[in-house]
Amino acid sequence: MKRWIGPVLVLLVCAAGAHALTLHFAPSVIMDRAMAVLAERGVALHAFTTTPRVTPQTQHVVRSSPDLFYALCRYDLSAPSSQLAVTMGNWPDYQSLSFFDARTDNFATLRGTGRQIAVRLLPPGSAPEPGAIVSPSAKGVILIRRLAPDAARATAAAEAGKADACRLEPVSG
Repeated sequence: MKRWIGPVLVLLVCAAGAHALTLHFAPSVIMDRAMAVLAERGVALHAFTTTPRVTPQTQHVVRSSPDLFYALCRYDLSAPSSQLAVTMGNWPDYQSLSFFDARTDNFATLRGTGRQIAVRLLPPGSAPEPGAIVSPSAKGVILIRRLAPDAARATAAAEAGKADACRLEPVSG
């Protein structure tokens, strides 16, 4: 029995180490792959790209809702002195602006029902400023969701989306 204690302890340490490494590295690997797939599907860098209305034929993302209109913006703030100017146009029903970092963490969500929202996204390590959000990573994704449960509302949401903007700008100052 005693001769099994050493191998069992080694097995447990290896299993715990593999588990910890998976938890640490998996989000970054997943987001890197997601960013590559989004680029392959034509989601622009520093611009909002709308997706087709969710149907069983267009469903590519787990848990996407057929009642929501989606617009995505990939961002890269790794260039020196860069920031992102983000605007979500006015929509009378539910809408939200969500920011996801390179580890898939949702680090900010703003709800804008019945109003337009404008915010600046600053690179990691920036000093917090009024009206700005500091990204925890240089790269990530911004997602707009609008309630649009039918084709007519989806068309109206697409029209409202013309006021959305995601532009790379130099840091003023």
